[in-house]
Amino acid sequence: MSSPISAPPAPAKLPRIVAASLIGTTIEWYDFFLYGSAAALVFNKLFFPDSDPLVGTLLSFLTYAVGFAARPLGALVFGHYGDRLGRKKLLVLSLLLMGGATFAIGLLPTHATLGSAAPVLLTVLRLVQGFALGGEWGGAVLLVSEHGDARRRGFWASWPQTGAPAGQLLATGVLSLLTGILTDDAFGSWGWRIPFLLSGVLVMVGLWIRLSVDESPVFKEALARAESRKEDTEEKLPLVSVLRHHWRDVLVAMGARMAENISYYVITAFILVYATTSAGVSKQTALNAVLIASAVHFAVIPAWGALSDRVGRRPVYLLGAAGIGLWMFPFFRLVDKGSFGSLILAVTVGLVLHGAMYAPQAAFFAEMFATRMRYSGASIGAQFASVAAGAPAPLIATALLEEYDSSTPIALYVIAAAVLTLIAVGVARETRHRDLAQVAERGGEQTGASAAAEARTV
Repeated sequence: MSSPISAPPAPAKLPRIVAASLIGTTIEWYDFFLYGSAAALVFNKLFFPDSDPLVGTLLSFLTYAVGFAARPLGALVFGHYGDRLGRKKLLVLSLLLMGGATFAIGLLPTHATLGSAAPVLLTVLRLVQGFALGGEWGGAVLLVSEHGDARRRGFWASWPQTGAPAGQLLATGVLSLLTGILTDDAFGSWGWRIPFLLSGVLVMVGLWIRLSVDESPVFKEALARAESRKEDTEEKLPLVSVLRHHWRDVLVAMGARMAENISYYVITAFILVYATTSAGVSKQTALNAVLIASAVHFAVIPAWGALSDRVGRRPVYLLGAAGIGLWMFPFFRLVDKGSFGSLILAVTVGLVLHGAMYAPQAAFFAEMFATRMRYSGASIGAQFASVAAGAPAPLIATALLEEYDSSTPIALYVIAAAVLTLIAVGVARETRHRDLAQVAERGGEQTGASAAAEARTV
C-alpha cells in the first residue's frame, strides 16, 4: 500500500523554505552573472591582453561559455544523487562549490603575472561554477514545488526563479558602484576582485539558511515506498528512467528554454558590449540600465507565476516567447538611440517578457516528471538546453556584430529561438493541475504528459 500523502507545510514553514531556495539561487546566480559582466568589461584586458579588443571580448566570452558546457554534467551528477539522497544535501554542496570557485577567481593572478596559465586557471574555475549551477537550479525549484500548495505552485515555485534577477541585480549593482567610485585604472587593477571575494560572505549566509530547512516530504514518501518494495533493490538509474519514461518531456523542456535562455543573455550580457561599442554608451550607463531593469524583472516574476496558476503554464509561456520575438527589432532600435531612457525601456520590456517564460518554467518542468526522477529530468532538460542556448548566445551575438556591423542578424537569431520555443511549448500538454504526490504513486511508469492528463487536483 502507498503511504498517505502528507499535508502541505505549515504557513510559517513555507516562506522559510522559499527563502532557503531563493537565497541560494541568488548567490549562485550572482556568482555566475558576475563572471559574465566581468567578461564583458575587464577580462578581455586582464586575461587576453595581446588580442584585438573585440577579439579579446570574444575570447573572454568563450571562457564564459565553458561554464555552460559543465552545466549538463552538473545536472547529471546532482540529478542522480538528488533523486537518490534528497534535494537538500545536494543544494548545500552546490552552494559550496559555486562560492568557492567564485572566491578563488577573486584571488586569481592575471595574464601579467602568470602568462598563459592565467586564462587556463580562469577556465577551470568557470567549469566548476557551471558544474555547481547545473545542479543548483533543479534542486532549488523542486524543494519549493514539492513542499508547496498545489493550487499556488506556480507562484511559490517562481520565487527561486527570482534568484536570477536578484543575482543579476546584486552583481550589476556591485560592479556599477565600483565603476562609479573607482577610476578605470583602479578598477582594472584591483577593484574587479572585490565582488568575487564578497561571494565568500554571501555563501556563509546562504548555508546558514539552507541548512535550517527540511527535506521535501514528497521525496521522503517516494523514497520510503521504494525502500519498502523488494523489486526496487535493483532500481534503474534515474537517468535511465528519465530517458525511458520522459524523453518527450525532456525535449519539450529543452525547446522551451531556447528563447528564454538566449534572449536573457543577449539582453543582459551582450548588451554591455553592444551598448558600449556600437551605441556609444558608457559602461556606467549600460550597467545602470541593466540594474534598473533587473529590479523590475525581480518584481514581475512572481506575478507571472501567479497568473500561470490561474490560466495555465502554457499560455503565459507562449505569451513571453511571442513577445520576446516581436520585441527584438524595437529593442535594438531603442539601444541605438544611445540615451539612458531608451536603454532602460529596451532592457526592461525585454526582461518583463522574459519573465513570462521564466516564471512558470519552474512549476512547468517540475510537473512533467515523476518524483524519483524529477531532479534528473528537470535538470537535464534545463541544463542540456543551456549548452545550445545561453552558452554561445553572447559569443554568437558578438561574432555577428563583428561580421555584419549590424544588430539585424542578432535580432533574427533571437527570433529564430522564439519560434523554436513556440513550437515546443505549443505541442506540450498543460500541467497546471498535476498532483506531484499522485505522480509519485505511479513511480514514473507513465510519461509526464499522460500522467498530467489523469492526475488532477480540484
